[in-house]
Amino acid sequence: MGKINCSEDMLFEKTVDSITVFEGRVFDVEVKKILTPEGKPAVREIVKHPGGACILPVDDQGNCYLVRQFRSPFEKVMLEAPAGKLEKDEDPLSCVSREITEETGFIARNIESAGAIAATPGYCSEVISLFIGTGLEYKGGEPDPNEYLATVKMPLNKALEMAENNEIQDAKTLVLLYKAAGRFGI
Repeated sequence: MGKINCSEDMLFEKTVDSITVFEGRVFDVEVKKILTPEGKPAVREIVKHPGGACILPVDDQGNCYLVRQFRSPFEKVMLEAPAGKLEKDEDPLSCVSREITEETGFIARNIESAGAIAATPGYCSEVISLFIGTGLEYKGGEPDPNEYLATVKMPLNKALEMAENNEIQDAKTLVLLYKAAGRFGI
């Protein structure tokens, strides 16, 4: 049985072998043979993802802009902050600058980092960089082909209320909403 109170260096696993079992357009899947900290063999299945970036656009009146989008794993429409997958060697700031315009039609004159999250570290390597965008200017945009979404404008405090009522379930959006609440003193 694993130890509860031990130093961090006593928690590391040693990779013995790994093989990529699936290569996809969005992610790859790797199976790793490891040795536990106690030296016992085990297997880890890892989704290798290039990462993503997410932005919460907030206008001068305290409204935020989210998008409604069908999410196939859940077979339902979800409410989320605009986000996208990083392209090869793409900087997260470039990604959110592109995504905010594609998904909402806005550009943000001010984009500030709100940190990063590892949304599902138990099996996925994806790190999502988070941003808050202000100084919004509407330019018009167009989602990627085969991407269908609707932009939703609402007061930030209404979005926070929806988060508290479990009407918003997307993890990256929840983290951004709570970070924005602190940033704007709500």
